Amino acid sequence: MRAVVQRVIKSDVTVEGKITGTIEKGLVVLLGVEEEDKEADAVYMAEKIAGLRIFEDGEGKMNLSVKDINGEILAVSQFTLFGDCRKGKRPSFIKAARPEQANALYRRFVDLCGEQGLHVEEGIFQAEMLVRIHNDGPVTILIDSKKVF
Repeated sequence: MRAVVQRVIKSDVTVEGKITGTIEKGLVVLLGVEEEDKEADAVYMAEKIAGLRIFEDGEGKMNLSVKDINGEILAVSQFTLFGDCRKGKRPSFIKAARPEQANALYRRFVDLCGEQGLHVEEGIFQAEMLVRIHNDGPVTILIDSKKVF
C-alpha cells in the first residue's frame, strides 16, 4: 500500500455535486493498493498513520499524532499512486490492485483506523471525486507499506 498523507485544517470530497465526506483538523489520506498487498499492509498503514507525529505540541514541535489531537481522517482511494512513469509519458497502472482486492483492503484500512478511535470520513470507491484539501503547513508525508521509500 502507498499513501500520501496531508495534515489539514479542513477537507472534503464531493461526488456528483454532493459532499460524501468532510473533516476539520486532521489528515487526508490518499491510499493506493498494490496487487501484492495483503491484510498486513492495511494493518501497517493504519497503525503508522494513526500514530504519525506531525501535529505541533505546545512548543511548536511535531510531536503529536492525529489521535493525540482528537483529529479526523478523510480517506480517499487512489489507484494512481501506483502509476509507473519510468517508460514513456503515459503512466502504467499494472501494479495497482484489481478493484475487488483494492476495495477490500481500502475498507479494511478504514475499519482499522476506526478501531483506533478515529473518526473517518470517505470518498466513494471508483467514483470521479473532487477533493478539496486545505493543507496545513504544508505538511505532506509519503508512506509505503513495503518501505520502498
